[in-house]
Amino acid sequence: MISMIERAARDPSVDIDKMERLMLMQERALERRARAAYAEALALMQPELPSVARNGKIEIRDKSGNNVIQSTAYARWEDINDAIKPALAKHGFSLSFKVGMAPDGKITVTGILMHREGHQEETTITLPHDATGSKNAVQAVGSSTSYGKRYTAGMLLNLTSHGEDDDGKGAVQPAVITDEQSGQINDLITAKRANIDAFLKYFRVECVPDLPAKALPEALDMLNRMQVRP
Repeated sequence: MISMIERAARDPSVDIDKMERLMLMQERALERRARAAYAEALALMQPELPSVARNGKIEIRDKSGNNVIQSTAYARWEDINDAIKPALAKHGFSLSFKVGMAPDGKITVTGILMHREGHQEETTITLPHDATGSKNAVQAVGSSTSYGKRYTAGMLLNLTSHGEDDDGKGAVQPAVITDEQSGQINDLITAKRANIDAFLKYFRVECVPDLPAKALPEALDMLNRMQVRP
């Protein structure tokens, strides 16, 4: 194709408009082929993706630090990454991430799943800095970034996780709120100057995007009724 274009560029009799239309048709044909190859490879890969054990644990302790009030298990990014790499490589996929900052200062994490034929799909999540558990600023960014990787990889690959004691049974997690709803909750928490640690503890979640969809009405009602803290 490149050699044909070079020859055409040297030939004054060639209809450039026609050549551009032919090139556009060729590009569209290649894009369709790449999308088809992506879809076929993804369909073959997904049955081979394992359910990842929730080996990570987040503990919320009382003020003394001696007693655990709540313990939440989750699949760690390093475990997810190790589990999916063989299947990704086998079927010609690569998974990468872009981390940025939204205009309001929140962290954005974009997961990009690319196939060797050239087609790619991506999804983005916007997250607040995870300041739970007395994290410093650097730890807060790192924690939110790690969560963003877990979340976007799960969305792109339809991953599931399981506890150590359920052997992968019942691994599908409850439906959670959307990015827009998560932003709405975070905006209310900021506006009301609410204690985010107390909010997360009440709903037994690691961070706001983990809030189950069925808990959204209660969360909104609670925050809307709350008086602005001094």
